[in-house]
Amino acid sequence: MIDLHTHTTCSDGTDSPFALVKKALATGVTTLAITDHDSTAGWSEAITALQPQIELVLGAEISCLTSDGISVHMLGLLFDGENAAIQQILADSRDTRIPRMRKMVELLRADGIDISLADVQAQTPAGATVGRPHLADALVRKGVVASRDEAFLNLLNNESKYYVTHAAPTPVEAIRAIHAAGGVAVIAHPFASRRGQIITSETFADLVAAGLNGIEVDHRDQNAEERKTLREIAQELNLVITGSSDYHGTGKLNAMAENTTLAAQWEALEAQADARRVVRV
Repeated sequence: MIDLHTHTTCSDGTDSPFALVKKALATGVTTLAITDHDSTAGWSEAITALQPQIELVLGAEISCLTSDGISVHMLGLLFDGENAAIQQILADSRDTRIPRMRKMVELLRADGIDISLADVQAQTPAGATVGRPHLADALVRKGVVASRDEAFLNLLNNESKYYVTHAAPTPVEAIRAIHAAGGVAVIAHPFASRRGQIITSETFADLVAAGLNGIEVDHRDQNAEERKTLREIAQELNLVITGSSDYHGTGKLNAMAENTTLAAQWEALEAQADARRVVRV
């Protein structure tokens, strides 16, 4: 059972890295990737929770923007965490998140919604990368919405007037940085239209030219037709097909290992990294 996309309290999840690994063990996951947003801060703690039944894939979900302003998330897996260039990209993205959050709060307040930056920070675990899920949690806490899902559906999706972008590399730049650090790049939920604007099928040509390794096909935010199209694109372009939960813990519907990756696909993906970096005990 292989789940290649999960989050912890080091970004916008609700489980600590240690608890995430234990949850995966209890669920029966045998290969788990930790992919916090723009952060590798949870890697060390996650490793301490390992047992022989499970192996850990270290990674990060890199926030990107296309040249025409479409938000794209790129999963970098199996890269060298000591690589200075990729750590600089992650740090730059994190540094822009507070100004972005302040602007989103100002827009919400301008429409009479009772929320403050302090409310958001109160819902952000110490050391975590602040993001829209923390704003969603603050809105739930204030009684503005009933759940994270409702917050994203009605207020925080990419098409909302309250949405604010932040400085980010292009998907091509992220792919190149992941490769330069020895890892592999998988585009996360590329056709998840409920999140807002999405890339087109034609976009993949540039991503493949940059070295894209795989496409996250099986994800709860992509319907059956979207998955079918992505599977065809992956097969046509000889890209690895992955499935993942995008697990965040409580507050989101995503269940651990609700979508998984076939063993043969994972083996093909791991083989494309420049070193064997899966962590085992």
